[in-house]
Amino acid sequence: MNDSVTIVGAGIAGAACAVVLRDAGVPFRLVDRGRAVGGRMASPELHGRRVDIGAGYFTVRDPEFAEVVAQWESAGLATKWTDTFGVVAPDSTPETSSGPMRWATPGGLRSLVRATLDGINSDSENVQELPDGDVVLAMPDPQASRLVAVPNPVVYDPTITVVAGFDALDLPFDSAAFVNDHPVLEFLADDGSRRGDGAAVLVAHSTAQFAKAHLDDPESAIGPVVGALTELLGTSPPSWTRVHRWTFAKPAGAHDATFGVLETSSARVVLAGDQWSPSGPPRIESAWRSGTDAGRAVVAGIK
Repeated sequence: MNDSVTIVGAGIAGAACAVVLRDAGVPFRLVDRGRAVGGRMASPELHGRRVDIGAGYFTVRDPEFAEVVAQWESAGLATKWTDTFGVVAPDSTPETSSGPMRWATPGGLRSLVRATLDGINSDSENVQELPDGDVVLAMPDPQASRLVAVPNPVVYDPTITVVAGFDALDLPFDSAAFVNDHPVLEFLADDGSRRGDGAAVLVAHSTAQFAKAHLDDPESAIGPVVGALTELLGTSPPSWTRVHRWTFAKPAGAHDATFGVLETSSARVVLAGDQWSPSGPPRIESAWRSGTDAGRAVVAGIK
């Protein structure tokens, strides 16, 4: 192992990796092309409050991740949200679906990445070529593939996210809803419920097929999404909207290990992210698990 490591990607995987390296005394540099840490756990401030525009929530299955979440909960950073989502579809009566407890954050999911990186600096840099020395690429496979040949890369689906603010909301679900059999919408989240402040803010995530048609012009997606909300939920016109394009929103599959290793002629490259999820569908906790295991592998010299 070289004396210094570069971690590319400051989402939760990169942050978890950085913590392991810091605690082990391994010198490293953390870089991300974004102006703020968090990656797809983005929570920009819109109209005076934080809104989650990427990942909508997180679950807790991993026992070690549960210890981290307990610390976040104790610090008031994370709260239990709901174990029941609505299910809506065109020309159908709304239903409900129970599942694992979903967790939310009063300050937005990005606050968890910032808390994880407490005391750890990150640099804003759009990495165009593989850095010298050992490298951890904590990012979606399509992005990592621009820097190194990723074996059997996982394909990612895109999503267009439209945030809509209303004067008032009367929704046929209490927290969030899966949308079935709809050409535009796939998931809806009542951000006022998620934040706990009751704000009339709805976050709509599109289907992958709809997103592919609007990636080059995300603004063109606002009208169809707002129209779909009115058609499906009976909402009035929103007082404001905000759109975000996620070219690599979520993995369409997963690797059968929690991280990957590539040996180049000059360095070792470790691959990490939510797509490295052998125990189930990719989630925030699988990204944390991947980054943690990748960091431990680097510390151990990947023996």
